[in-house]
Amino acid sequence: MNNNTMDNVNLRAVVLDILLENDKNPGHSNLITGQALSKFQYLPKSQRAFISRLAEGTIERSIEEDWLIDHVSSVRTKKMKPVIRNIMRMSAYQLKYMDSVPVSAVCNEAVKLARKRGFSSLTGFVNGILRSLARDIDNIQYPDKSDFIRYCMIRYSMPEYVVRILMNECGSCTEDVLKGFEKEHRLYIRCNTGLITPDELKKKLTDEGVTVEDTCVPYAFAISGYDYLADLTSFEEGLFQVQDLSSILAGLAVNPNPGDYIVDVCAAPGGKCLHAAQMGSDVTVEARDVSEAKVGLIRDNIERLHMDNVTAKVWDATVKDESLIGKADILICDVPCSGLGILGRKADIRYNASAEKTEALVELQRRILSVCSEYVRPGGYLIYSTCTINSAENENNVAWFTANYPYETDSIEKDYPMLQKDSLAKGYVQLLPGIDNTDGFFIARLKKKDVE
Repeated sequence: MNNNTMDNVNLRAVVLDILLENDKNPGHSNLITGQALSKFQYLPKSQRAFISRLAEGTIERSIEEDWLIDHVSSVRTKKMKPVIRNIMRMSAYQLKYMDSVPVSAVCNEAVKLARKRGFSSLTGFVNGILRSLARDIDNIQYPDKSDFIRYCMIRYSMPEYVVRILMNECGSCTEDVLKGFEKEHRLYIRCNTGLITPDELKKKLTDEGVTVEDTCVPYAFAISGYDYLADLTSFEEGLFQVQDLSSILAGLAVNPNPGDYIVDVCAAPGGKCLHAAQMGSDVTVEARDVSEAKVGLIRDNIERLHMDNVTAKVWDATVKDESLIGKADILICDVPCSGLGILGRKADIRYNASAEKTEALVELQRRILSVCSEYVRPGGYLIYSTCTINSAENENNVAWFTANYPYETDSIEKDYPMLQKDSLAKGYVQLLPGIDNTDGFFIARLKKKDVE
């Protein structure tokens, strides 16, 4: 059995459908790929991995793929019909990054796909371009580093707008951050300490054949070597929650006291609020989000993890809830953002970023902060976080908020002994891929003044 077909499933055809659907609904590649993998979950792990890698890799590297194809094609990639363009891109990705796939298989399967999708007249074109690309691919010159922006755009397949943002935020570390996005995307989990100790969870997972590695957080692990996550008994029993390490680190800033009432206003799928619920004794957590679908995800996790001290409700964070004013000891505000810190996990975010969208997001973030500022009692705390690397959404929002509302930043040095960052004493931290071995994440703790 080869890695192209199994039980009459053409894996490259599945990938092509993912790419075409992503063209129609940009910004949802993870969801689209996940739905496809769920449909074909009966396939062996190697087959699903082929689908996932080829789909996500093709989307992530599309700028570079177009650069390569355009060097050997008289027809620019962006001028090609969508089906042909995506066949060419996924073929270019295989030629560049999947050495285990023979050139003949790449070319022959591309021709077959073109024919099956009604483009028989273009099979000669497809075959000719891909054969030329296979011969020349190692000799195609990339932009020189002297033109750093263009170099980064092609070498790291990153739009100019994003490159400029990263250069502004990261300076001389820009390429290190770009390299960080390309590192292997590991799966992290957080132990449900209300049901099991970290050591007991490690043993149970190991007994299930899972490889478990420690992280900088004692109850968080990186796992690998499993087939289908939901089939693990430890997952079904609610012994852990899947949560990115940077998001787990954000939860450390919550640091509740016994009996605290905690509200998470943008909580789905529930990682931070559920983390908060297990951090302190006798804490009560209310999780909120804007739609029934999102709140449903939170409730599913509450039920699986047996978190009796967490409730969830539908509420738009931009709409004031008079009944909550002055009630929260801690409010978690993980706002919608540009996502420029998680480009390594969600490949298509980069192609949907723009100055106009950032401006709209900042306006939304400030509206949420304005409403939520009233929910915290005097002396209580607001935890502000994003998964982006953009001071307009991060430090600038903190500065705006503390200048206009009765809040001040609160040192988080003691909460992050594993980090060496000067800003911790000032109450915030920016995590960077390639520097901190996490996703890009911003975390700030703001204390509401006792006297308004």
